[in-house]
Amino acid sequence: MATGISAGNTADGDAMIPLVNAIPPVRSRRGPRRRKPAKLHGDKAYNSRERRRWLRDRGIRPRLARKDIESKERLGRHRWVIERSMAWFTGYRRLTLRYERRADTFTAFLALAAALVCFKRLQQTN
Repeated sequence: MATGISAGNTADGDAMIPLVNAIPPVRSRRGPRRRKPAKLHGDKAYNSRERRRWLRDRGIRPRLARKDIESKERLGRHRWVIERSMAWFTGYRRLTLRYERRADTFTAFLALAAALVCFKRLQQTN
C-alpha cells in the first residue's frame, strides 16, 4: 500500500506518478518479485495522454476511464476496493479531519494507520 498527502485543491491526477513509484516490490509465491503492478485502474481524473504514455512506458496497462466515452458503471466494479480502503482510514478519527499543522506529523499518522490496516487485513486471512 502506498500513501501520500497533498493540498486540498490539487488535481488527483498529479499524485498518480509519485504514488505508482512508491509501490514496493511484491513478493510472489513463485518466480521473481513483481516490481510494478500489471495494470492501474483509475477514474476520469487520471486520464490524460501523458499519464497513459508514462504507464505504458513502464509496462503497466492503464485502465483509466475516458471522458465522454465510458460510463461510471464499468469502472465501479474495481473502484470498490479503493472506496473500502478509504473507509478503513476514516475509522481513525485523527485522519478524517486534519488537526496537525505540520505535514510530517500527519504523514506519520497516515503511515501508522496504513500499517494497522494492513495488519488487521493480514490477521483476517489467517
